[in-house]
Amino acid sequence: MNCDKKDLLLYAVTDRAWLGDKTLSWQVEESLKGGATMIQLREKHLDHEHFLKEAKEIKELCRKYQVPFLINDDVDLAVEVDADGVHVGQHDMEAGEVRKKIGPNRILGVSAQTIEQALLAQQAGADYLGVGAVFPTGTKDDADAVSIQTLGEICRAVNIPVVAIGGIGQHNVMQLAGSGICGIAVVSAIYAQPDIQNAASTLHALAKEMVER
Repeated sequence: MNCDKKDLLLYAVTDRAWLGDKTLSWQVEESLKGGATMIQLREKHLDHEHFLKEAKEIKELCRKYQVPFLINDDVDLAVEVDADGVHVGQHDMEAGEVRKKIGPNRILGVSAQTIEQALLAQQAGADYLGVGAVFPTGTKDDADAVSIQTLGEICRAVNIPVVAIGGIGQHNVMQLAGSGICGIAVVSAIYAQPDIQNAASTLHALAKEMVER
């Protein structure tokens, strides 16, 4: 396995929706200062040239803070920029094909909503699973909802680490205690907040308490 489950405790996924007059690099560094343990660069509408430039900047930041840097969906770019890994969803490239492209030593994360999807991803070489949406969220439709019961069943069915994602924030993270996850993946709970560093620091402490319960 290519990732330590401790790296998945507070997994920050970028979104430029709340940049305002700031840069994404600034936002990411604030989250790293606050205790983000892994960064996933997620860009759905950026052209390749700008995505590549941005990826190189964020990768250097992650090196500075010694946290893994992953790219969402774009497997070729992840290889080109020499990212630590890539995360793919159920509607992206099949996990086994991704593993062939990125080689044996990069981190491969796969989204899953069912035990069947989770087991297939593990068999195909996934290093961790992102399971959700565990709470209502603006970034996923209701069809992708996963109950906390199912989350626990997935954790028990696989041998690789699981992170929960979807609508997680300071107000509900403790509801995930006892599910078997090793961390949380968040977007707006960090990057939509007025004080990103403080939001990350608070979530880091809560996530640690939740996992240890």
